[in-house]
Amino acid sequence: MKKIWAVFALIGFLSLPMLAHTGKAHANVPDVRVTIPGYKVKLNGHLVDNAYREYPLLVYKEITYFPMTWYDSRLLGLEARWSKQEGLQIYQGQVASTYASYKSDHRNAASYHAEVPASAITVNGQVIDNAKEEYPLLSFRDVTYFPLTWRFAHDQFSWDYIWDTVDGLSITSHNPQIQMAELPVYAEENDVALYNGYYYFVETTGTTNHVYRAPVKQPSDKEEIYFYNIDTAYGLQKNLSFQIRNNTLWFTYHLGGAIMGHDEFVKIGDDGKADLIHKGYLDFRDTSYGTLVTLLGASAFEGGNLYLLPPGGSETNRKNVGDPGVKYGVHATYNGGGEGYGADSSTTVIGDDVYVLASRGQTDANKIYKINLKTNKSTMIVDTSVNWFRIINNKLYYVKDKDKALYSSTLDGTGEMELSDHSVSWFDSIDGNVYYTTKKETNQFDLYQADPNREDQLVWTTPVSEVQVLNNQLICRLGEKEDYGVVLLDSSGRLQLKVTDPISRVLTSDEGILVATSGGSGIQTITLSNN
Repeated sequence: MKKIWAVFALIGFLSLPMLAHTGKAHANVPDVRVTIPGYKVKLNGHLVDNAYREYPLLVYKEITYFPMTWYDSRLLGLEARWSKQEGLQIYQGQVASTYASYKSDHRNAASYHAEVPASAITVNGQVIDNAKEEYPLLSFRDVTYFPLTWRFAHDQFSWDYIWDTVDGLSITSHNPQIQMAELPVYAEENDVALYNGYYYFVETTGTTNHVYRAPVKQPSDKEEIYFYNIDTAYGLQKNLSFQIRNNTLWFTYHLGGAIMGHDEFVKIGDDGKADLIHKGYLDFRDTSYGTLVTLLGASAFEGGNLYLLPPGGSETNRKNVGDPGVKYGVHATYNGGGEGYGADSSTTVIGDDVYVLASRGQTDANKIYKINLKTNKSTMIVDTSVNWFRIINNKLYYVKDKDKALYSSTLDGTGEMELSDHSVSWFDSIDGNVYYTTKKETNQFDLYQADPNREDQLVWTTPVSEVQVLNNQLICRLGEKEDYGVVLLDSSGRLQLKVTDPISRVLTSDEGILVATSGGSGIQTITLSNN
């Protein structure tokens, strides 16, 4: 058995618009007789089962009519809006959707009656007098139906419109499309990645995790690249996560308890070979001198937890980095005389220099230090408690503990500037534009663009659940109650695309946008591309 998985692989420039809300039928309007098509109909390659569809395509005066449902309209790149004041407005919009079958459990009759709405109608801004139209818009089962005439389908929306007696009618729009790739049903139970033309996923059988890769063009042709035992004293620990580090795909998993257990880090080569490289509670970075390792967990309490592992060397050849007793790569907290440390992923290597969060004690905690790997000289560059930091385009960005605001400075810590008007939960930068989120309530955040010269502006009007920067775009996952699952914004914060499908998580990918969608049919992988 297969289930559909989904990947948003955005190809090309997303400039074509797409569709919105369903128009409703109106009372006291004339009706006409319509029939169910006796020929094949394909919408962007999807064969429509009109016989058992709740909202089938219709035929009136030998013209095929298309249902303006939420998903059907957005599949073809259209939106619609209806109000008493302005009537029905249909327009191309920046939207996309998977294909929805609207399958019914009863067979449609050969013909029905549909209504001819008399309300005001505009198509791409042009007023339509529906009462005078040879092929008027119709209403059937409380859904507006649109005539697929050459005038509208080709001239207004620029769709490819093909008819022949064998294959029937085929309509192809040019908005980005969500294309399906089949993966086994068990893939949804763990993490999934798309890297270098392959899907990577996990199957759990008994007490073993099997890691597979399969070509994107032939996902059924899987090969096992790694397996390991997940049976521990703490139960079956099957969770695994993929990540891309320095243009290489890795995965990591945990075995054992919180204190006595450990993490394992596996590197995947271009040939698909997977090798266990690191074990323990740790973080690591590649440098020209070897691998820089930060020991975490209990080692962080002792300090001196930063070392260099020479290329090809063993643990016995490791070289300590920084000062003994200093806690590196962790964020320290002090409460009631006690101390705690949380792993910090800010550590960055630029040339011979390591930028790292360091704590010497309660009065000197969470400062940003620079350590030269050649001389082992340590220099404090930000003398204030920092929650976390990033280096973007040779500039230092950090969130202070005292006010949770975002600041920037040069790499030596000079020229500090406060960037945010609000507390910061996440931040990133694209093409010099800085974006951040501030928490509104549980799993809801407002997305702002930082502007040092005026008040920071909301980038998206409704709260978001998560934001990531991928492929020079802002990927905003929306909440379950929102009309859309995810929106894509360009580097200036302008809308590129709205996707109807509810999104449960954004997954690891080196090309386009890989997401897992949730809904009645389970998780899916979808590839978005221009036709």
